[in-house]
Amino acid sequence: MTRIFILGGGGMIGQKLAGQLLAEDPSADITLHDIAFPPNGVACKQQTGDVSDPATMAAIAREKYDTIYHLASIVSGEAEQQFTKGWSTNLHAMMNLLEGLRTAGHCPRIAFTSSIAVFGGPYPEVITDDYLQSPQTSYGAQKLACEVLLQDYSRKGFVDGISLRLPTICVRPGKPNLAASSFFSGIIREPLNGQEAILPVDDSTRHWFASPRAAAGFLIHASQLDTTKLNGRRALNLPGISCTVAEQIEALRDIAGQDAVNLIKPAHDPDIAKIVAGWPRNFAPYRAKELGFKAETSFADIIKTYIAEDIPQK
Repeated sequence: MTRIFILGGGGMIGQKLAGQLLAEDPSADITLHDIAFPPNGVACKQQTGDVSDPATMAAIAREKYDTIYHLASIVSGEAEQQFTKGWSTNLHAMMNLLEGLRTAGHCPRIAFTSSIAVFGGPYPEVITDDYLQSPQTSYGAQKLACEVLLQDYSRKGFVDGISLRLPTICVRPGKPNLAASSFFSGIIREPLNGQEAILPVDDSTRHWFASPRAAAGFLIHASQLDTTKLNGRRALNLPGISCTVAEQIEALRDIAGQDAVNLIKPAHDPDIAKIVAGWPRNFAPYRAKELGFKAETSFADIIKTYIAEDIPQK
């Protein structure tokens, strides 16, 4: 039986991933690791610990899991505000895990959640798979550094890794987090739940999105992929939807009506606007599509996925 380990398993994507894995195989041997877990979360084995602790990562490496999903990180806004914590959590944890696996002589599949924040402007209209990575935030720099490490340890045969540059995941259930991108979910999630939402950027802001369901699907597909087909390029831009905030709001209006849209309150935040302006807006992810990765084809589909999976049905 394949032994599966999910770093960051208490988070939203980790919980979605574990749920989808169990739906595919109810007998799957899955262990979740995080600093804390939600009440009434997915029924899997749980471990608590801090990924920035080298001893924790060394102990995980010694367990010789077959598949490791590495989702654990602090988010973009927090990484920008807390420089040392960002590098410790987002990069040093990966270094310690990879070195632990090399020392243990075990070569698992590692599916790592990277980010489109590895790119920096000025951008072309559409980013292709050959576009240069040049992050303009600490979070993006940390994710890119992890990609490089995973590439090299895979080249040497110590692990079999793949880095997935996730679109911004939207609509995220639950409460807002410290990510600079949190409002993209908030302006949909809060109105659908009858609450006001703050919009800190202009509605002309364009971004790249996929749903939590798609994110879990990306990870599962990556864990099963024949990585020789990557031809040594182990980081992938993933499918998604490019749309403006105005188009997000229009999709919300079509699904939930004007009353929901009226709950969105513009309140410009220059700090968030500056961070978001440095992110890419549109992709042509040919490699990932050819390798079988799939996402939604409209933002309305993303909203409908959230309604179906994350709003309690009456």
